[in-house]
Amino acid sequence: MVDTSDRRDVQRREHVAAASPSIMSGFVVAVSRSATHSFSKTNEPAIRLVVGLGVDGDAHQGVTVKHRSRVARDPNQPNLRQVHLIQAELHDELRQTGFELQPGEMGENITTRGIDLSSLPTGTRLHIGHDAVVEITGLRNPCVQIDRHQTGLLSAVAMRDEQGMVVRKAGVMSIVIAGGEISPGDRIDVALPAEPHMSLGVV
Repeated sequence: MVDTSDRRDVQRREHVAAASPSIMSGFVVAVSRSATHSFSKTNEPAIRLVVGLGVDGDAHQGVTVKHRSRVARDPNQPNLRQVHLIQAELHDELRQTGFELQPGEMGENITTRGIDLSSLPTGTRLHIGHDAVVEITGLRNPCVQIDRHQTGLLSAVAMRDEQGMVVRKAGVMSIVIAGGEISPGDRIDVALPAEPHMSLGVV
C-alpha cells in the first residue's frame, strides 16, 4: 500500500514542476525558533509554519510587523518577514574567513543547503517537506546587531561590489502560503514566479 503522505508529496512535486520553467531543489539543514526577540534562535527537532503568520511559537510570528525596528516606525505594516531563511553555504564561506556560525545563530528559522536563496526573484515559492510553502518577499537588511554578535561579521555579510552596490548576504525573508511541519532533512523544491522576474529588495 502506498502511504498517502508519500502520494501527496509526489503530486505536489509534479505540480511544482508543471508550474515552474526552472526547477531547483535543496534540503533543510536545521530549523530554529525563539519565543523572545533574541538575536539567535534555538535549533528544534521540528517547527510548524502557520499560514499568514509565520513560525508557531516564534517572536516574529504575526500578520503585522514584529521586528522591533519596524514596529517603532509603523506597527501596522504587513509582516513580510514571517520566516527567515539562510543558506548553509554562507556559513561555509564565512568559516573560511575566520567566523564560526551554527544554524540559527544569525536568527534564521530555516537553514538550507543546495539553493542560492539570494539569487531567486521576488515571489519565488519554496515547497518544503510534505505541505509547507513559503513565498520569498525580499532580503534581510543586516544591522549593527550582527557586529555585536561577532565583531566584523556585518562587513562580511553586507559589502559593496565593483559597481558600488551593496551586496546583502544575511538571508531572505518570506511569508507562509501553506502551513505544515518541517524538519531537518526535508526536501525543498523551488517554484519560480511568472516572468518578468524582479530581483530581491530589502524588506
